[in-house]
Amino acid sequence: MPKIFTMKLDKIQPSQLFISSEKLSRVMRDFDPLRPDSLAPIPVKKLGDKIVLTDGHTRALAGLWKEFTEVRVFWEEDELDWEAYEICVKWCEREGIHTIADLKDRIVPPADYERLWLDRCEAMQRELEARRSGR
Repeated sequence: MPKIFTMKLDKIQPSQLFISSEKLSRVMRDFDPLRPDSLAPIPVKKLGDKIVLTDGHTRALAGLWKEFTEVRVFWEEDELDWEAYEICVKWCEREGIHTIADLKDRIVPPADYERLWLDRCEAMQRELEARRSGR
């Protein structure tokens, strides 16, 4: 089990451009702000000079909405595609997304989330795979 610690929400860089309204509704329904441990710890990774959310953007936003300034996090130990995460972070920086608070106006219906975010990520993954295979 990874070590869990707390971090200030405004010190964590998102790696996602949008939040699904449906997923946010589910998280908010199941989240008890009187029990901060009801919000599962969120994975983070140091990429360059930033601490980046690798998952849990919806939970982080739910915490912010419940006036949390900190959330429980843990260091991501899985070997993920860090080049893809670096691309996602650059997208976020270009869109002015530097903290989870910057996503509060980017909550979209599930169909839009799929089109605007998931489809974009899949296209980026295909491009990375093609480049890596030398095509």
